[in-house]
Amino acid sequence: MASVNSLASTLQQQLADALTAALPDAGTADPLLRRSDRADFQANGILALAKKLKGNPRELASQVTAAIPAGGPIEEIEVSGPGFLNITLSDRAIVETLAARAADDEDRLGVPCNSAAGTTVIDYAQPNVAKEMHVGHLRSAVIGDAMVQILEFTGETVVRRHHIGDWGTQFGMLIQYLIEHPDELSHEGGAEDGEAAMSSLNRLYKASRALFDSDEEFKARSRDRVVALQAGDGETLALWQRFVDESKIYFYSVFDKLDMDIRDADIVGESGYNDMLEETCRILEESGVAVRSEGALCVFFDDVKGPDGNPVPLIVKKSNGGYGYAATDLSAIRDRVQNLKASSLLYVVDARQALHFKMVFETARRAGWLNEDVKAVQLAFGTVLGKDGKPFKTREGETVRLQDLLDEAIDRASAVVREKAKDLTEDEIAERAAQVGIGAVKYADLSTSAARDYKFDLDQMVSLTGDTSVYIQYAHARSRSIKRKAGELSPRPHPELELAPAERALGLHLDEFGEVVSEVAAAYEPHKLAAYLYQLSSLFTTFYDQCPVLKAEVPGDVAENRLFLSDLTARTLHRGMALLGIRTPERL
Repeated sequence: MASVNSLASTLQQQLADALTAALPDAGTADPLLRRSDRADFQANGILALAKKLKGNPRELASQVTAAIPAGGPIEEIEVSGPGFLNITLSDRAIVETLAARAADDEDRLGVPCNSAAGTTVIDYAQPNVAKEMHVGHLRSAVIGDAMVQILEFTGETVVRRHHIGDWGTQFGMLIQYLIEHPDELSHEGGAEDGEAAMSSLNRLYKASRALFDSDEEFKARSRDRVVALQAGDGETLALWQRFVDESKIYFYSVFDKLDMDIRDADIVGESGYNDMLEETCRILEESGVAVRSEGALCVFFDDVKGPDGNPVPLIVKKSNGGYGYAATDLSAIRDRVQNLKASSLLYVVDARQALHFKMVFETARRAGWLNEDVKAVQLAFGTVLGKDGKPFKTREGETVRLQDLLDEAIDRASAVVREKAKDLTEDEIAERAAQVGIGAVKYADLSTSAARDYKFDLDQMVSLTGDTSVYIQYAHARSRSIKRKAGELSPRPHPELELAPAERALGLHLDEFGEVVSEVAAAYEPHKLAAYLYQLSSLFTTFYDQCPVLKAEVPGDVAENRLFLSDLTARTLHRGMALLGIRTPERL
C-alpha cells in the first residue's frame, strides 16, 4: 500500500522549486496553483512576488518557466497577462499517475494514510431512552457516521461515542409506573422487534405522564423514585436498565435501517459519567474555574450576557444539589482526554446548542483538560425543513418519526428501481430499493454544508437527474455494466495514447480524489466529498456519451484505456460513497 502524489501536488512542488531557483531573493514562495478553464492549471503567485521584488511580473514568470526541468508532467506552459502561468499537463503524465492509483490497494486508490495521526472521539447519534427517534436525530447520525468512515480511512484512530439521554427525573415517573403496572413493558413482537419495543415504551410513557400530571400522590412517589435511582437502589436500577435495554432494541432497528454500525460498547450515555460528577465539580471549584453564585456552582464568561446585560453563567451544579448537562459534558471531556487519550473531540450536535458547547469547551480549557495538544470542535448542523421551508412536521403539526421517513424513502426508491430493473428478482429489487432510498436520504443531508438548513424533498432525492445519490449510483452501475459486457477486454492503461478532451477531464478529476479526502478529513466537511463525487459522475456521463468503449470500430488499445478510465471511475465512486456511508449497487 503506497500513497500516490497527485499531479497537482507534483506540479506545485516543481513550481515551488523553480521559483526558488529562479528568484532566490524571494524566499519561500507559494505558486498559488488552481484549476483553470484556459489550461489544466494556472499559477498566480508570481504577481505578488513581483511587487515584493519590484520587478516586471512577465519577466519574472519567464525566468521561472526557464527553471522548470524538462521531462516532467508538463506538456506546455505559457505566460499570460501580468505573470500568470497557464500549464497543460501531458496525456502520458495523466495516465501514468492514474495507473499508479489503480495499481494501489483496491481499497485505497493511492490515498495517503497517516499512521501517526491522533485519536478522535466522535460524539454523534444521540437518541433518548424511552423516546421515539424523529427527523431531528437524522443529521447527527448521518454526518457523524460519515466522519467516522472518513477519519478512519485517513489514518485517525476513531472512538465512537453515543451520548444517549438515559438519566434524569423522567425516569422516576417511568420506573414508578412500571412498578405499579408491571405488565406494561411487554410487547407482542420478538426480542429484536424495534417497532414493537417502541410501541410498548410509547404506551407506557403516555400513561405514566397522564398519571403524573393528574395524581399528586403518584407524582410524590415518582420523585421519591428519582432519589432512589440516584442513590443506586438495586430494584430501581434494575427497572431503569429494562428501559435502556428495551430502547436499544428500538435504536438498533432504526440504525440498522440507516445502514449504520452502532455497537453496544460505543453507547456511553449520561449515566456513564455519574461517578465523575462530584469530582468534576470539586476540581472546578478548587481551581477557581467555577464559583458559587446564589447557591449554584457556576462558570462566568465576559462575552456571554443575557438580554438585560447581566452575565449568563454555565451552571455546573444547581442550587438544589442536582447536576446540569454541563457537569455531564465536562466529565465526558475528562474521561475522553484522560482515559481514552483523545487528541481531538468532535461533537456532531445541533447548531442551536452552540452557546452551550462554547461555554463547556472554554471551561474545559480553563481547567486544563483542553490545551494545545487536545482540541474540541462542534460540528454544528442546521435544521431539516419541509418543502415549504419550515421545520419538518406532519400534517397534524407533530414531529416526523424517523422510522416513517426512512420507510417512505425506500418505497419511493422501490418505484425508481422497478422502473429501471430489467433482470432483477423481487428480492433484488427490495435490496436495491433500500440501498437507493437510504442513500438518497443520506446524500441529501451530506451534500449540504452541515451548518445550513436543508429541505427534505423525497421526490428530488430519488431523482435520476441532478445532484442526487441515485445519479451517482447510476453512474457507478453503468460503469460496472460496461466492464461486464467487455468480455475478454481488460482495463489497461496506455500512457502512449493521445487523450480526447472528455478523457482528459475525467482523468484529471479522478486524480484529485486523494486531496479531496484529505481536505474533507481535516476540515470536517463531508459535503465537499459529495460535491466531488457528483462532479465525477457528471464527467463520466460526458465521457460515456463522447468516448465509446466497446464499439467495433474502436482500436483495441484505445478500448482498453477507456475501459481502464471507466473502471477507475467505478472504484473511486464506490470508495467515495462508502466513506459517506452510502451503498453503490453493481446493477440498477
